[in-house]
Amino acid sequence: MRYAFIEAEKAFASIEWMCDRLGVSSSGFYAWRKRPPSTRAKKDKQLKVLIKASFDESRKTYGSPRIHEDLRDDHGEKVGRNRVIRLMQAEGIRARARKRFKCTTMSDHDQPVAANVLARQFTADAPNRRWVGDTTEFVIGASGKLYLAAMLDLF
Repeated sequence: MRYAFIEAEKAFASIEWMCDRLGVSSSGFYAWRKRPPSTRAKKDKQLKVLIKASFDESRKTYGSPRIHEDLRDDHGEKVGRNRVIRLMQAEGIRARARKRFKCTTMSDHDQPVAANVLARQFTADAPNRRWVGDTTEFVIGASGKLYLAAMLDLF
């Protein structure tokens, strides 16, 4: 891990100076750079591709338990869940949290309630006799809202 730090910071100080401060030999650092990736590093790279594919296939909703199950069942990979968690964190993959239902209607209040004059009779004999309407709210982005009101003549 110390060698990786040296590799990342070599633009700011000399390699010999950093190796001296970290207590490693510079020849060890150069040998580490030439060494091929380990079997585990190669397998991690392959698993990252499978994890990303499973995550995208789930429309970015699967977390580590479901991705782990997907890798085990669909791809036959024998991999631990903690390894899946570590690889997901390394790739910056995080599932979207489901929005919980929030009840906004307060039925128990002391305000006057409008009379039900329509009484579920959704037909009209002539125009401009019975009208119905509704409003809805659309959330746009992080802080924008758009309100839509519709009126409909039942004739």
